[in-house]
Amino acid sequence: MRFAIPLIIFVVIAGFLYSGLGRDPTYVPSPLIDKPAPEFSLPTLSDPANSFSPDQMAGKVWLFNIWATWCVSCRVEHPVLVELARSGAVDIVGLNYKDEDQKAREWLEQLGDPYVTTAVDKDGRIGIDWGFYGAPETFVIDKKGLVRHKHVGPIGAEDLNSTILPLVAGLQAENN
Repeated sequence: MRFAIPLIIFVVIAGFLYSGLGRDPTYVPSPLIDKPAPEFSLPTLSDPANSFSPDQMAGKVWLFNIWATWCVSCRVEHPVLVELARSGAVDIVGLNYKDEDQKAREWLEQLGDPYVTTAVDKDGRIGIDWGFYGAPETFVIDKKGLVRHKHVGPIGAEDLNSTILPLVAGLQAENN
């Protein structure tokens, strides 16, 4: 009996640790899933006199990609986004996060611009509203403006083909 309680505690702790090993480390749950995308209005990178707001994408399925020039993983992800944009499968809106406008414009000129528009979040407040952990992050937004998926980290071809594109296709096929 003296060893029973420590043995039970050990088994319970070992069970929790073992179950954690089977989880995807890139999966970060978002409280925004199936809720309306947070509203904002920010100047665009191409023309600061113009602004972007998520309501401009109403009726469309779209991706919201948070990126920055100082982000190494964003550079890894960028060719995948450029190719996705070329395919025409889905519109991508960028959110340039805590960055310098000139550096961001040069980045897009040199590496290609996959975004239908890029909003500028100089102080990072919009990223906070979206539950942003670290660049890059990408959200799938449906026709009704609901957040349907959050991808943390760089998107790779496998992520596109196994998760994001099938979800986008299903959402685009849905009638409102």
